[in-house]
Amino acid sequence: MVSVSDAQAIILNLVQPLDRQRDIEVVDLLTADSRILAVPVTSPLDFPHWDNSAMDGYAVRYEDVQHSSAEQPTVLEIVEDIPAGYQPKSTIQPGEAARIFTGAVIPAGADTVVMQEKTRRDENHVYILAASKPQEFVRHKASFYQAGTQLLPAGIKLNASEIAVLAAAQCPQLSVYRHPRVAIFSTGDELVPIDRPLQSGQIVDSNQYALAALVKESGAEPLLLGIVKDDPVTLEKVITQAVAIADIVLSSGGVSVGDYDYVDKILQSLSAKIHIRSVEMRPGKPLTVATFPSRDATNRISTHSPLYFGLPGNPAAVLVTFWRFVLPAIKKISGITEGWEPMFLKVRSHDELRSDGKRETYLWGKLHLIDGVYEFHKAGGSNSSGNLINLAQTDALAVLPVGKTLIYPQEEVQVLQLSNG
Repeated sequence: MVSVSDAQAIILNLVQPLDRQRDIEVVDLLTADSRILAVPVTSPLDFPHWDNSAMDGYAVRYEDVQHSSAEQPTVLEIVEDIPAGYQPKSTIQPGEAARIFTGAVIPAGADTVVMQEKTRRDENHVYILAASKPQEFVRHKASFYQAGTQLLPAGIKLNASEIAVLAAAQCPQLSVYRHPRVAIFSTGDELVPIDRPLQSGQIVDSNQYALAALVKESGAEPLLLGIVKDDPVTLEKVITQAVAIADIVLSSGGVSVGDYDYVDKILQSLSAKIHIRSVEMRPGKPLTVATFPSRDATNRISTHSPLYFGLPGNPAAVLVTFWRFVLPAIKKISGITEGWEPMFLKVRSHDELRSDGKRETYLWGKLHLIDGVYEFHKAGGSNSSGNLINLAQTDALAVLPVGKTLIYPQEEVQVLQLSNG
């Protein structure tokens, strides 16, 4: 049995990100939201494209207005109005000014903008009532970004701000990584589909639905392979199929030490290398992590070597182990260059939290912002690995490390935020 931190290190070390040559696709900017950029982007445009005004006011020569005051205002002749999108026609000469608006091009000869609140206009003359600083309120060409340099690096997730930058840079199409493919199936003779009436001893396969939703939220593509009975031949066939089509394989159930837990034995028969068999955590102790040979059946070097997660069968344990281990793996494989690791916060506990201290323990609940401080509220009812009901509407897992048996109300506790973003 390995520690949780060791398990995380082993898993992330095993993950091979998607290949920049083989695993990219070109998409339109309008469909690029939440995708991972595969190739750095440059633009032929400078930002700003030209010297422009950061304020409504008057474009002037600093030399003319540097000694202005309310008592002794500088009087300048207005020679032109320059709205945004207009190309100035005049060159500002000594004693002249141009009315200018935010974003408009600075006319030749001007080097400073006086905001209109510090002026008074009288027909075609403007009175400058306060001294300006040199080049005040002038945004210079290429001061934000210089054409031909890197605008955005590869390996970042494209959110609204990046999309806005790319649109401004006139990048209609982008090279992004394809979605990671995640095969999902559940094992167990007791499982039935959602639309079948329950017989005595049967349970609905909720794990496949939960995992499919979590995989979609993470930006990956779920490949649903259904329910597999506790039959070694059938199970081997499905695992072989899953390994052939996916980057990551998720099975739930069949990884404990019972008479009908066949997953580990089948993985070994398929020449998989098992790196983890159990983890020092509650819930989620029975966790298998395996990789497959780098050569295919004909002994040729294979570029496809999926990562296999044999998750526990209990519903709560499935979700906890996904959040703790699978989600970081999906993030890394997706091509993101950093930030794969789970995000922990130190917050205040509203409730008394208990553990036997023998394994790292995860208790689910919800974060509340109380007077500017986050507080963890434990979900009502039992935090049993078989209790799926009280997991609804939770957004955090409180973590009690090995040896910690009690956290008092208002005491600090570390929590794992349940976010796929």
